[in-house]
Amino acid sequence: MKKQEKLFYLLFILLAFAVNLSGITNAFFTDDPGLYGAIAKNMLYRNDWLSLYSYGQDWLDKPHFPFWMAAVSFKVFGISTWAYRLPALLFFAMSLWYTYLLGKKFYTQEIAFIAVLIVFASQYVIMSNTDVRAEPYLMGLITGAIYHITGLYDRFSVKDLLLAALLTACAIMTKGIFVLVVIYGSLLGQLIFTGNFRQVFSFKWIGLFILTLLLTAPEVYALYVQFDLHPEKTVFGRQDVSGIKWFLWDSQFGRFVNSGPISQQKSGDVFFYMHTLLWAFAPWCLLFYYALYKRIRGMIKKEKQPEFYTIVGSLLLLLLFSLSRFQLPFYTNILFPLFALITAPYCFEQLETWGNRIRIISWWLYIAAFTLGVFLINFLLQPDTYGWLAVGCIWFFGLINITSSLVKHRVKVTFFIAIAASLFANFYLATYLYPLLGNYNGQIAAAQYLNQPQFKDYSPYSLKQTNNVFQFECNRPVGYIPLEDFGKAATSKNMAYYANQQSIDYLREQNIPFKVMASFTNYPQERILPAFINKDKRETTLDKVYLITK
Repeated sequence: MKKQEKLFYLLFILLAFAVNLSGITNAFFTDDPGLYGAIAKNMLYRNDWLSLYSYGQDWLDKPHFPFWMAAVSFKVFGISTWAYRLPALLFFAMSLWYTYLLGKKFYTQEIAFIAVLIVFASQYVIMSNTDVRAEPYLMGLITGAIYHITGLYDRFSVKDLLLAALLTACAIMTKGIFVLVVIYGSLLGQLIFTGNFRQVFSFKWIGLFILTLLLTAPEVYALYVQFDLHPEKTVFGRQDVSGIKWFLWDSQFGRFVNSGPISQQKSGDVFFYMHTLLWAFAPWCLLFYYALYKRIRGMIKKEKQPEFYTIVGSLLLLLLFSLSRFQLPFYTNILFPLFALITAPYCFEQLETWGNRIRIISWWLYIAAFTLGVFLINFLLQPDTYGWLAVGCIWFFGLINITSSLVKHRVKVTFFIAIAASLFANFYLATYLYPLLGNYNGQIAAAQYLNQPQFKDYSPYSLKQTNNVFQFECNRPVGYIPLEDFGKAATSKNMAYYANQQSIDYLREQNIPFKVMASFTNYPQERILPAFINKDKRETTLDKVYLITK
């Protein structure tokens, strides 16, 4: 690559990095980050790094690794939304580095840069870097593990062995053993399609498996200490619950068949991720489907392939997700680095006529959707200030002008404009829409009210276990009293209870006495309704939440 081309890619990478960071200080606007942040916060409050607690009760669902990372960040930087997001963003950056290394190793440096930008500008990746769950961690851990496995495949190296095992173990301690499907599946695909399947029983792969098991020991030990040593504890409404069994079996296969204590009312759809990717992996999805078709056809025809890790590993896990009866749209984020490496070689090369049409037409459709979407949302939002929109417009249209002037390749121009459009739209969301959601989050307002010095002696409680942003934002531990037990709970003038409108209605219907300390305007949805975006209709989507006493 020429120096000027590298500088051009680096310019877009720096801009993409800035946009992905632009939401780091935003308030939480969905429940999961509040829950995960509160659990990490409780580690510090209790000085207990082995046990997970929510509302003062034992919590068994996700493994420990993301909570350890968030708790370390809280310990160093203090408890805040940005300190919660910081370690996840570092692991996301790690996924980009390993994406680059894989692209450079098996393809070219330019394809490596293209793949990095594809990940950087993917719609749900940017959203997930603000609405942080476990996916940014998994992106870095899985991509890194696969990269070091490719090194171990080429030749034995203690460094690659240790890092592959460590990253795989950390991935398991983030989400469970299903991550082995993509990590070990990528290796099996490479061995099978290169005719080296017998090597699966070589000492280095057996050693990798054993070392991974050993490095997963902290998770097993933590679960043993919190649950298996205490069969008297009540979890999921029953006693004698094994944390280890939950980790190895129930949390994985119970969710797969949607039969566990944590389940979805709606059953799975085998095509769910096929249409989810149309927006989640925007603006690249249609070209990705074309690339899949070309790669699979080439494999069937036994054409020489640069590698098989990415396509086999990603398709195996995508198939598993599609067959699962418990499905959430952000699950596939962890595969986006692999999807990017599959897609990147087809971004600039000359394709068949219909392939070229898919590429150009799909990119321009996404460019139009992103750009028009910003101005439509802004028209409906009617924000008080337009400063950030002006900043976004300046660099967006400036990049279009610079790209059109300096880049002579028509397809490359469209590629860079597609990236700019995605970044422009998500910069707008991070600076206008997401902060607005925080402003209408009654849980935050209630916690801030209770955090005032005059209420420092009050003990906060929640009447439901889904008020986790309130739990996180309170500057002290939050307890839980079931709504139906509120009338029987011990009375104290220094106890404050968070209640939503439905809880208040229930207490009134049951003639249970209470006093309202304060009420707060609240947007009760995690889904962003068009009526909420429309300033003139926003009031119709809002309700009230309350702090009450007995």
